[in-house]
Amino acid sequence: MSDSASTNGRRGKVARLIEEHSLEGVGDRLERRWTADGDERLSLRDLAGVFNRELLRAAMSEAGMQPLDGDVENVYRLLTDEEVSGADQTRTERRLDREGVDVDQIRQEFVTYQAIRTYLKQHRGASYDPETGDQVESGKEHIQRLRGRVRTVTDSKLSQLRQTDEIELGSFRTLVQVNVLCEDCGTQYDVETLLDKGGCDCGDSERP
Repeated sequence: MSDSASTNGRRGKVARLIEEHSLEGVGDRLERRWTADGDERLSLRDLAGVFNRELLRAAMSEAGMQPLDGDVENVYRLLTDEEVSGADQTRTERRLDREGVDVDQIRQEFVTYQAIRTYLKQHRGASYDPETGDQVESGKEHIQRLRGRVRTVTDSKLSQLRQTDEIELGSFRTLVQVNVLCEDCGTQYDVETLLDKGGCDCGDSERP
């Protein structure tokens, strides 16, 4: 699907930035690497880094700089790596300021993996590769088995306590539900719905 199209008529942050910075071909590259097989495939987090470096390259070029690949990679590391010293980060920011790059703006434009996921799934209509889907299903089945075991153990213990008159309890059913609350976007799902949905609403919250 082209970057000018959308499956739901809404333009998210990634699509907007691609258009604003004329990042032709970047959307195709993101989708291709996300759906590739084997070592060619990149995770959503890796793709967020790829996209953010393209944003940085565009900002540097728009300011009249002529960045090489290694320079973009190094500047991005200096701006985002938590292990970089404050002094090195400040020097990098000042250098970019002198060259006319709005550092605050580029930081605001950097995207998370949730925004990349939203763009690929909702804007481009891309799907997870089969291996990832299998991992999700496998994880869901494992959680279901664990939940079933918790229910069985609970039923057994409650029945034993009732028989020995340790507790009073009539006919009962044990309900075991696992809920997940994302503290970033504030959404809550039962774990199976979360897995079926492919995540929380963090990607939607990236929209301006």
